[in-house]
Amino acid sequence: MKLAKLVILFMILNFGGLAMGSWLMNNGPTSPWYTSLHQAPWTPPGWAFGVAWTLIMLCFSVYLGFLFLRQNDLKLRITYAIQLLLNVSWNYLFFNQHLVSWAFLNILLLTAVVFHFYFKYKLHSQKLNYLLVPYMGWLCIASSLNLYILIYN
Repeated sequence: MKLAKLVILFMILNFGGLAMGSWLMNNGPTSPWYTSLHQAPWTPPGWAFGVAWTLIMLCFSVYLGFLFLRQNDLKLRITYAIQLLLNVSWNYLFFNQHLVSWAFLNILLLTAVVFHFYFKYKLHSQKLNYLLVPYMGWLCIASSLNLYILIYN
């Protein structure tokens, strides 16, 4: 029962973070600024972002539920808060303020934090750690998209 409560809590926090980031985008991917950029040839279609982030946050919420059930200390809470802040702020930096280089730094830090979760916090079942793989993979793709825009615009 405690695990279910933690997973629900993290679903609320993670999807709330996505909602906040979306709110901070200022029309984001449909804005004239973004649509006029030279984008990477491997940029996924718009609908893929919603599907990806839904899967990522579902998996991440389950992962965090198990992790916080096992280890709930101040360092872990701070690491999670940093991840949440970086995730939300990327949208603001990139889409709202058009600070592509700062957004790239932001997403690199976010990627480092998520990889830190994977390598630092080993769960009792290695299979549970694989719940982070969608997040890690997507951040690598997103970082490459951000870098392409930084270089070619």
